[in-house]
Amino acid sequence: MIDIRIHEDSCRGCEMCVDICPTDVLVMDQDRGKAVVKTAADCIGCLSCGYLCPSAAITHEGYVAVKNYYRDIDFSRRVARFL
Repeated sequence: MIDIRIHEDSCRGCEMCVDICPTDVLVMDQDRGKAVVKTAADCIGCLSCGYLCPSAAITHEGYVAVKNYYRDIDFSRRVARFL
């Protein structure tokens, strides 16, 4: 299982990680104005949230490094209907 963490002190509450996650692992805690991990077991290790986070508040451990297809624009266009 992938260990995904959001460092609360660094999170700006921009919601970009919540929007980019293809498996809805992250949600916004409206009371604190911070992103939180809802279902870590659903994380597929695409690392998109970590790459996108402007404050580098998200870390992953226990993932297998493969080509990050979510950052490959051409690939994303071809498979958009499946995401």
